[in-house]
Amino acid sequence: MADITVRGAGIFGLSIAWACLQRGARVAVIDPNGLGAGSSGGLVGALAPHVPENWNAKKAFQLDSLLRAESFWSDVEAAGGVSAGYARTGRLQPISDARSLELAHQRANSAAKLWADHARWQVERAPDADWSPISTTGWLIRDTLSAHLHPRHACVALGAALASKGVTVERDGSSAGAVIWATGVAGLADLNRGHTRQVGNGVKGQAALLEFDARGAPQIFADGVHIIPHQDGTVAVGSTSERDYDDPTATDAQLDTVIAKARGAVPVLASAPVLERWAGVRPRTRSRAPMLGPWPGRPGHFVANGGFKIGFGMAPKVADVMANLVLDGINEIPEAFGIAASL
Repeated sequence: MADITVRGAGIFGLSIAWACLQRGARVAVIDPNGLGAGSSGGLVGALAPHVPENWNAKKAFQLDSLLRAESFWSDVEAAGGVSAGYARTGRLQPISDARSLELAHQRANSAAKLWADHARWQVERAPDADWSPISTTGWLIRDTLSAHLHPRHACVALGAALASKGVTVERDGSSAGAVIWATGVAGLADLNRGHTRQVGNGVKGQAALLEFDARGAPQIFADGVHIIPHQDGTVAVGSTSERDYDDPTATDAQLDTVIAKARGAVPVLASAPVLERWAGVRPRTRSRAPMLGPWPGRPGHFVANGGFKIGFGMAPKVADVMANLVLDGINEIPEAFGIAASL
């Protein structure tokens, strides 16, 4: 039985720990800040695909992961008895002009080929309904691949699943066996110290939680804002992308703009009270893709980092390929995700 130590209890670390535990490994999870304490403890949780065109390894990996998500989270919830708030209810996007409408039809054809029978990307008339974005053309895109979850609930659900098998997140401890570093922004800083160019950096994001019950409805992406109807009867909106910031956890007028955009796009939210304002720093690699694989120059150590805005959507597949690599020596990681891609 292999020993695995996972450093980091965000979405990548918890998901990899769960996959390794299911494969029969002895697993320890260590994070000085506790479970889901970093950017994984946010509010939004959009599991949405990149556009179905200019196909590459990153988009193919994401497609596999999004399709894997339903069974992944079902297994997690069954083991721990805690809901992750996962729901595959699709996504609506308003179409703003004639050129965008033409492009949306082209992407519908691409999706039919690339997504096959798994999901659809379709152009349709905007419905006369409260839960629908304002569309200046009267048209919108509906895709059936997008899903969502509540990030905090998902981390708690993974923690409960691990605990059901006797694994708890520890604040400190020594490493045994292979060590997987899923330490987010701090981990990127560690990698940066060994190189002349930045391997990655933190990007701040701000989001808000509104009191409005639209559970079961599709998520909306409009005017650059994700609008997520969580299963607990709240709506999350976000987020900003800030390379420069003074306080990583403070919210400001930039979040006010996000909230205003969400209310402008979906008028039914106009009077929805703000329940919470949140800010955190997400790890982005230089390549903008997740960073997965052996840590160069450190035998027995591995890196899983760079989830940035797509970490929760990528997590099921990341967990599988990292477990295969560490436990069986099988490397299925796309070259674009390798650490060398960001060095």
